[in-house]
Amino acid sequence: MRSFMLFMKENLSVGLLLFALFLGAGNIIFPPLLGQQAGENIAVAMLGFLATGVGLPLLAIVAVAKAGGDLQVLANRVNPVFGVMFTSIVYLAIGPFFAMPRTGSVSYEIGIAPLLPEGFTHHSVSLFITSVLFFAFILYLSLNPSKLVDRIGKILTPALLIVILLLAIKSFITPMGQAQQAVGSYVISPFAEGFVQGYLTMDVLGALVFGIVILQALKDKGMTNTKQQINTTIFAGVIAAIGLAFVYISLSYIGNTSVESIGTFDNGGSIIAQSVKVLFGHFGSIILAIIILLACISTAVGLLTANAQYFHRLLPKIPYKVFLYIFTFFSLAITNVGLTKITNASLPVLLVIYPLAIVLMLLSLLDHFFKGGAIVYISALIPTFFVSLYDGFKEVAITLPFYERMLKAFPFYEQNLGWLIPASIGAMIGYIIYLSKRP
Repeated sequence: MRSFMLFMKENLSVGLLLFALFLGAGNIIFPPLLGQQAGENIAVAMLGFLATGVGLPLLAIVAVAKAGGDLQVLANRVNPVFGVMFTSIVYLAIGPFFAMPRTGSVSYEIGIAPLLPEGFTHHSVSLFITSVLFFAFILYLSLNPSKLVDRIGKILTPALLIVILLLAIKSFITPMGQAQQAVGSYVISPFAEGFVQGYLTMDVLGALVFGIVILQALKDKGMTNTKQQINTTIFAGVIAAIGLAFVYISLSYIGNTSVESIGTFDNGGSIIAQSVKVLFGHFGSIILAIIILLACISTAVGLLTANAQYFHRLLPKIPYKVFLYIFTFFSLAITNVGLTKITNASLPVLLVIYPLAIVLMLLSLLDHFFKGGAIVYISALIPTFFVSLYDGFKEVAITLPFYERMLKAFPFYEQNLGWLIPASIGAMIGYIIYLSKRP
């Protein structure tokens, strides 16, 4: 019994670590916006959001665990060159290029700026000072990745959960109002809109990246058995999925009931900021600052550690700590261009690579049916890229009429899910080719 309790305690700490790595600023600011805009269709919209924000990341954790915690192992099934290129792009996108700077920028704009005196005009200076302190602390936590489980899984995550739990309980006991009418795409296709909004969390990409962090943490704790590593990682994925579902549902409910009290906003950060003031009065901004800072710190540490570990393995002559310093300073610089510019720059890249990551992950879970046949992966990913690339073009106002007319023929194109049918057909064609070539 004692050994079982010890096993559960250690595995739970790994699960809490994974949950904390997932739960960044984006995971907190997007659900309230969905809640406001989905209105009376919140239940259906949330199902779509949970599919991409919880369900697919859990499947991605399983896929990466079976691949030894390595995204590149999955991507190499397509082609070794593709494996290096795609993996590097994913790591950089959710690391120093976009997601890490976003954690620093959100920490300031939602966690720190509301606490500054009214009329404060030197925001660029305070942003710089805040970001320097923020990334210095992130660097400190990342210098010794063997202590990640103790520092985050056993300390930061429980504190984060307690604060979110207080916010959720208060919102359920004293709701701010009733759900309003749905707006925009949530009126006609709430599930599809919620599904696409789940992209913004980057959770699937995070799941593919964080596998290497979890694997290294397990090795540092003396767990060398491969089967045990896989089982523990999957268990951690389940814990993280439960935690994320709780956070998303709670925060979307806050947004859904907030309109009568605070009005409507076009970003979730403002919604949650105003909501906590209504729910907690003068202490609202302090509570929000704690939530944002804890969430951003844990995610930034995971992203920085994962990136440094991956690129050190890719370029072993460059020490792990050198990559830590490079990515930290790079993220610090980008943070100071501001949250809006970071978000706008990330969307085109995200629209291109996210469908590719989903298709790669789903096919890897079915890999035993075609024994790693590269033709299946290639046949599915080419049409996926064909569609998702244009989604990226549209985001930067590049329009190609002939290209667009072809894509409009695909089902779900208007819901930004036009890649689903081409990817499925491509996979089936690839499987038929695989079967025809089998001895």
